[in-house]
Amino acid sequence: MRKSLFFFLCLISMITLVAVGCSKPAADQGAEQTGKTRTIEHAMGKTEVPEHPKRVVILTNEGTEALLALGVKPVGAVKSFTGNPWYKHLENELQGVKVVGDEHQPNLETIASLNPDLIIGNKMRQEKVYEQLSAIAPTVFAEELRGDWKVNFKLYAKALNKEAEGQKVLAAYDQKVKQVKENAGDLLKQKVSIVRFLAGKTRIYQLDSFSGTILKDIGFARPELQNKNEFAIEVTKERIPDMDGDILFYFTYETGDNNGNKQEQEWTRDPLWKNLNAVKNNRAFKVDDVIWNTAGGVKAANLMLDELNDYINKFKQQS
Repeated sequence: MRKSLFFFLCLISMITLVAVGCSKPAADQGAEQTGKTRTIEHAMGKTEVPEHPKRVVILTNEGTEALLALGVKPVGAVKSFTGNPWYKHLENELQGVKVVGDEHQPNLETIASLNPDLIIGNKMRQEKVYEQLSAIAPTVFAEELRGDWKVNFKLYAKALNKEAEGQKVLAAYDQKVKQVKENAGDLLKQKVSIVRFLAGKTRIYQLDSFSGTILKDIGFARPELQNKNEFAIEVTKERIPDMDGDILFYFTYETGDNNGNKQEQEWTRDPLWKNLNAVKNNRAFKVDDVIWNTAGGVKAANLMLDELNDYINKFKQQS
């Protein structure tokens, strides 16, 4: 009888321990799985994150590129702004990754279901849901997007405990910048203008934009209006002359409703556009909006450098 009672008490104790373990929040479980934690300073303060996070959810497009470049495949990521659901240059690497909404509206329920041990987002996009995200798992936010892709990349590498790998990725980017710069030579004196068409809007892009930072890294001159440490200027047709440069690259944000394309066609058919020196000299080129702006990460940056180098080679052949 005494042995039976002892066995019964042991069984009850084991069941209780299992129940307590299963009831712990997902964030605590993630920390336990990885052991030690590290303190990361970010846009929302300080957060204890697992030393080696295994299940990462990423809430920005440029962040998705950063993770992949660092050799980390997220368990969940926000969908690309265009694509179904990913940009073409990322499709192969993101097979099996769960879509968790979009940058402007991440799906908290889906994120929680993935049991992440680290969530990476952006204050500019998701500040309102930071507390809810933090209740799911340790959450780290970068401050802004636009031209901050390299600043953000370093934060992501730190949060993932992959700073050495991150330094190699940025060093490879810097090396490619150097090669493009050397190839360009005197072409760097050419003033490069950047224009974007969207549904009902047209913008002239400045230095604190994704493409602006890359042109600045290479050392291209910019028209005076664009040579400012700001993001972009939204303009009306009367200001088309402000778009002029020795070289003009333009891209169009099209989501499938044809409104972006309509804006582009309406503006590029305008007499003021046709009178731009870049247009008259056959130096106005349409480029990929995803690569030159929307993706906004390190992989797109390298692809943009490749495209710029191709244009440089064409210019040199023509001269």
